Amino acid sequence: MSILVTGGAGYIGSHAAIDLMNAGEKVVVIDDLSTGFDWAVQEPEGLYVGDIADAPLVDRIIREHAVEAVIHFAGSIIVPESVADPLKYYLNNTAKSRSLIERCVAGGVKHFIFSSTAAVYGMPEQSPVDEAAILQPMSPYGRSKLMTEWMLRDVAAVHDMTYAALRYFNVAGADPKGRVGQSTANATHLIKVACQTALGQRPYIEVFGDDYPTNDGTCIRDYIHVSDLAAAHTAALGYLRKGGDSIVANCGYGHGFSVREVLGAVERVAGHGFEIRQAPRRPGDPASVVSNPARIKSTLDWTPAFDDLDTIVAHALAWEKRLAERNR
Repeated sequence: MSILVTGGAGYIGSHAAIDLMNAGEKVVVIDDLSTGFDWAVQEPEGLYVGDIADAPLVDRIIREHAVEAVIHFAGSIIVPESVADPLKYYLNNTAKSRSLIERCVAGGVKHFIFSSTAAVYGMPEQSPVDEAAILQPMSPYGRSKLMTEWMLRDVAAVHDMTYAALRYFNVAGADPKGRVGQSTANATHLIKVACQTALGQRPYIEVFGDDYPTNDGTCIRDYIHVSDLAAAHTAALGYLRKGGDSIVANCGYGHGFSVREVLGAVERVAGHGFEIRQAPRRPGDPASVVSNPARIKSTLDWTPAFDDLDTIVAHALAWEKRLAERNR
């Protein structure tokens, strides 16, 4: 039996594949390499370069590898781009997910673990936010992910399949052993951008807004180490295998850091400062988005190993140095 990881050559998917292999799982990856990298797949013989909407290819992978579970990361993730090009997101994140789910049902796949997002909450009325909060996504990105959650709920109600939809908060960091990390060009993640600025790869970093109702006026977010997030998927698989009911769960640590606190951590770990410029607020940025992770901690066999901001930053900074050497 195998686990099919879609988008397994990308940032989070490559970390999840490593965690699964460390747990003794046989892993197969499908990725179109539009944003992923073949070198990020630790077992190249298990990589299929292709589209998750290619039904014959997906059918063949499920059949030939006796796929028991699918962990679905493939999709588009940039919120502003989704506003500018919504059809791209409803194709990549919703329509193609529907095709994948259909092939899983046809192929008898038992479990489906979905890479969802805290963007389904939109601008939450309270923080920390739990899974019972009102779902009011503010972008096509968030709506495209929520639609897939709905599809999974409806499909699981009538087919022999259980699922876990994991709602990510702010993912950061890199593999502690330096094998993989956030490698996409022009990424917008705060910690990655700050690390690149600290290394002189960017001339400065902008802080969007300094008048929010927070301790220092900048936005607060819940940052989760990518390796802890990967471990949550392995834990979700174990839970479903043991007969657990389908579950929707937040993936975060339950506490947040402001933009200024994150930049301070990067300066501290790097050992020097860098240019920080103040910029106006961006439309739609909530003041604070922090998870309530009680459900995932009580339901899954998951205990975070890297819940420390300086550790997250240190791993991210080390990866940026390694990536720069790789790209020379």
